[in-house]
Amino acid sequence: MKKNVKETIAEFKTEAQELEHRYYSFDFCYFYFRSSKEEIKGNINIEQSCQVLWSYLASWGMLRGYSFLLSKNPAYLKDLVKWIYEQPKSTWEIDVEDYENKSKEVLNLYNQINKFLLRGTTTLVTKILLGVFAITPAYDRFFKDTFKEISGNKCSFIKFDESSLIAISKFYKENKREIDQLSKEHKVINFNGEITNYYYSKAKIIDMYGFQIGRKKANEKKAK
Repeated sequence: MKKNVKETIAEFKTEAQELEHRYYSFDFCYFYFRSSKEEIKGNINIEQSCQVLWSYLASWGMLRGYSFLLSKNPAYLKDLVKWIYEQPKSTWEIDVEDYENKSKEVLNLYNQINKFLLRGTTTLVTKILLGVFAITPAYDRFFKDTFKEISGNKCSFIKFDESSLIAISKFYKENKREIDQLSKEHKVINFNGEITNYYYSKAKIIDMYGFQIGRKKANEKKAK
C-alpha cells in the first residue's frame, strides 16, 4: 500500500534541528564505522570504535531498564567491533532492494552479531545492523507496531527472519519513488556537523518512517 512517506520523514527530521539531538547519533555511528573501514591502513582504533557504538546504543535506549548491558561497559563490544571491521566493504552497500537476492547474507549478519552479544534481543541486534551498516531498519517497539499493521498482521516482526524482510521489501516496492528520492536528499552528518559524502540508506528511511508512525499512534493512545 502506498503511503505518504515524505511527509512522515519531514516530521521526523523537524525534531532534529540541533546537532546535539539524539537522532544524529545514528549519523555519527554510521559515518565512523563506514569511513573507518574505507580508510583502514592497518590501524584500527578498537577502543574508540567501542565507545562510538556504545554511545549510539545508549542514546537509542539499549542501556536502560532491564538491559543486560547495564552491567557491562564498552569493552564488552571488543570482539564484535573486530568482527565488524573484518566484513567486506560491500556489506555497507546492501540495501532494501537487495533483500530478495541477499536475504541469507543479511540474516547471517544478524546471527553473527547475536553470537557476539550472547544475550542480544531482536531490537538490540537490529539497532546495531542499522547503526553500523544501515542495511535494515531497527525492530524497536514503534517500528514493529507500524509494520505489523502494514503487513496486515501477516508478520509480527518479533523475529528477524525472511518473512519480515519480504514485508519490508514489499513496502519499499510500493513506495519506491518516494523512498529513493528521500535517500538521495538526506546526507549523513559527522560529529563536527559537516555534511559527508554518504547518504541515508533506503533501510534508514524506512526505519524513520516506521518509528515515526508507531510513536505518533502510541502518543495518540496516551492522550485519549
